[in-house]
Amino acid sequence: MLGLSVVLALLPVVVIFLLLVIRKTPADIAGLVGWGLALGLAVAYFHTPASTGLWASLAGSIASWPIALMVATSIFQITVMAETGALARIVTLIKTVSPNDKVVQVLIINFGFGTLIAAMGATPVSILPPIMLALGYTSFVSIALPALGYDALCTYALLGVPVVVFSDLVGLSVPEVGGFFARYMPVISTCIAFGMMWIVGRWKMMLKGFFPTLAAGLVAGFITIGMNELKLIPLTGIVAGLGVILVMLAWLKVRGLPLLDRSILTADDLAQEQRMPLWRALSPWLILVVFSFLVNLPQLPFYELTFKKLAMPIEIIPGRPERVRLLWQAYFWILVSTLLALPLLRATGTQMASSVRKWAKRAPRPVLAAAVFFALAYVLNHSGKGLDWKLVAPTHNMIFVVADASARLFGKAYPFIAPFLGLLGGFISGSEASSLAILTKLHLSTSERIGALGLLVAAASGIGGGLASVISPAKLQNAAATIDRIGEEGKVIPVCAVISVVITTVCALMTMLWAY
Repeated sequence: MLGLSVVLALLPVVVIFLLLVIRKTPADIAGLVGWGLALGLAVAYFHTPASTGLWASLAGSIASWPIALMVATSIFQITVMAETGALARIVTLIKTVSPNDKVVQVLIINFGFGTLIAAMGATPVSILPPIMLALGYTSFVSIALPALGYDALCTYALLGVPVVVFSDLVGLSVPEVGGFFARYMPVISTCIAFGMMWIVGRWKMMLKGFFPTLAAGLVAGFITIGMNELKLIPLTGIVAGLGVILVMLAWLKVRGLPLLDRSILTADDLAQEQRMPLWRALSPWLILVVFSFLVNLPQLPFYELTFKKLAMPIEIIPGRPERVRLLWQAYFWILVSTLLALPLLRATGTQMASSVRKWAKRAPRPVLAAAVFFALAYVLNHSGKGLDWKLVAPTHNMIFVVADASARLFGKAYPFIAPFLGLLGGFISGSEASSLAILTKLHLSTSERIGALGLLVAAASGIGGGLASVISPAKLQNAAATIDRIGEEGKVIPVCAVISVVITTVCALMTMLWAY
């Protein structure tokens, strides 16, 4: 019976994986099928009252708000910026960056700027492929590089949403858990930087760009550690992205190479410059950065007010309130910064109407996908609990039976396996935060049985989940669509899969070294 319990507990995840890989089912639909199957098994086999499963699903959906609503508001912001011409103005600047040094150009655009815009809620795979193609790179490279660059500090994307989600899952503060992620970053971000060089020119490009590539990875990684020490974790991606850009510009300056080359600009680019000054184009992000600092600096009263005093808890599961923290959350300030920037962008009624129509078309399904995977995670975590939310028997809990089987199967080697489970979870769910929601309880339970450091193992799994971005069919197809190369993402996955597995292996070895 124990073997059957393990098979049934894993079945929802297996079904989602098969739907994604074999049937090419969209993530939101696959997630709904997996959630429905998990709920049915929890009720029919794992002795869970239907009402408990449904309330757990609701709690999971509320817990998904930091990422689900972040997705919604960031899509709205980037759509408004595109409609008003702000995005095109920013792209015009990026096209002129470091035309005489391809190594630095790749690192500035895909690592530095990619990390920066991912931290502020934009999507590198939507913005950067057309830029790379315009700069003369192949469509293969133009698709692969933005997706890989997204991985560099994926844990700190969306103003640190994955770390914040993790802190809520384990019941500890963001600074308390941030260090478990940060210690990996100097090595992982450097590996990703070299992965970019491999995609562009294999060993030749890796050797040619050894020093700037090493510098970019280490700067991003150690800035991560520094931001954790300063307790400014949600701003990590912004500062790290800027740090990489500044170091690369300094490298060009030392070598006497031009930082910008305007000779490559077309007549349309020059006309775009005339239509809107750069500061206006950047205004939504500049306003967002200001507000982000205001509500995250521990020295100011706003963090204490918005994060702690105005936590706005919603208690569905007794003793485990979901803290909404509306006035602290990144999605709230993305919306505010977008609305405040509208006069500066000189948005017309027609542009806003078009933005809303496009947002209504683009946003619902990614939001649903985020919500449904959190709902699935909460059903798995709370399966076997009665109407009083108490677990009658450990073997009635789906997480317990899988954790127990994992401990028996892998034993002390489980910390090595955890990052690969995170990679699989990120591939299935489409995001690091969702992977964390699904797997964190499993890692903590298994680690407790084998005497490993559970928070570290769970964090390593999160990093594996972030590395899945480069093999995510949805992200790669998004990148291909922006340059009208739908179908070419299939050529990217095999190459990027090798890179993601190699870097995940590095993460796994580090985890084994630190877990005991």
